[in-house]
Amino acid sequence: MTRDYIFLMHGGSITGGAHTGGWSMYLARLQELGVFQGGGAIGGGRIYSKGLWSTGISDQITGYIRIQADDLEAARLLLAGNPVFEAGGLVEIRELPRDEAGE
Repeated sequence: MTRDYIFLMHGGSITGGAHTGGWSMYLARLQELGVFQGGGAIGGGRIYSKGLWSTGISDQITGYIRIQADDLEAARLLLAGNPVFEAGGLVEIRELPRDEAGE
């Protein structure tokens, strides 16, 4: 049974610079494998609270990719070719919980 995972890219630009050509090839590969579920860059914003303060957002997470894989190890193997990962950057992998109906 496949599970949903999200790759969170930390730091650097995921939309421009040296990574641009690599992204189209990497995403095409994920699509060919049938595991790509979406993704994109993450822009600016703010953090809000019902309290009296708000603070700036973390600049560390710059983009995400949602994929399907059998387990965490299979998801890790899908990092091959990821431009951030290949450039020595950090990519966090998180499993996305299933809804209560198991879908």
